[in-house]
Amino acid sequence: MKLKEIFDRVIKFGIEHDPRGAKAVKGHLKNLEDKYKLLKEKERKEFDVEQLRNPYHDTRILNGDPDLEVNEVLVGIDIDVGEILLADTLRRRGEKIDLVISHHPSGKAYANFYEVMYMQAEILNNVGIPINIAESLTTEHMREVERRIVALNHTRAVDAAVILNLPFICAHTPADNFVASYLKNLFDRKQPENLKDIIDILMEIPEYRESKALNRPPKILTGSEQNRAGKIFVDMTGGTEGAKELLDKMEIAGVSTLVCMHLSEEHFKKAKDNHLNVIIAGHISSDTVGLNLLLDEITQKESFKIVCCSGFKRFKRK
Repeated sequence: MKLKEIFDRVIKFGIEHDPRGAKAVKGHLKNLEDKYKLLKEKERKEFDVEQLRNPYHDTRILNGDPDLEVNEVLVGIDIDVGEILLADTLRRRGEKIDLVISHHPSGKAYANFYEVMYMQAEILNNVGIPINIAESLTTEHMREVERRIVALNHTRAVDAAVILNLPFICAHTPADNFVASYLKNLFDRKQPENLKDIIDILMEIPEYRESKALNRPPKILTGSEQNRAGKIFVDMTGGTEGAKELLDKMEIAGVSTLVCMHLSEEHFKKAKDNHLNVIIAGHISSDTVGLNLLLDEITQKESFKIVCCSGFKRFKRK
């Protein structure tokens, strides 16, 4: 399979599993294309045309020839200089590593990954929070995240990949879309009565069982096992945590239980103040679920050898 084919499938399946719905995502792309057509020539030259087909700023080909034939891939949750050197070492030992895939963004995909957070407003609106509130708080939080990452050295891993001639891509939001939609559909189908039921459902999933074996099990952060689950909101996609003020608005949407990857101390205090039940499914384990589901789709007809590193473990589903 060519590198370009792999990446095209990442975007295609990411859109198909987007919590906003594929129709909404394609509408966003159409609106962006219309705006692009109105730009002046100089503005067009500076425009990242990848956005016209790929709605995920945090998912990019970072290095490599799109026509490269890929037979073996090193896959990790985080790929930094150490993992790039690992790939090079494996090559020297006879492994034919053609491509490195990171879940978390790097390089230019990390520099403005906060732009993908706009989708949080639409997801929250679908849950029941008024769009004006969701957009206002999300936009403010996006600027906060932008200020936080602007000084970071985000090209280190990509620079190493270029020097060592290692093709490199990252697939962040598309994989997160998979785990978000997967868990939502699972809870909708199984209708857990209380928080213990949610934990039991999570523990049926091999990635979470593996995480428990590594002393990182899904945990109830606020609430108790017998607290009724009520309306569940699975918060697993959209770049990073949403604005903490949005937790104040969950009651508007009738949300009783939040299932997420992680929660900052500020978010935790807000959730507790608003009597929200919170279950932390796990960060790396949830990322692994999403990446495995994405890889299942990508390799459905054509496959390649996968070498796992950096917190990722391959689990295939039928």
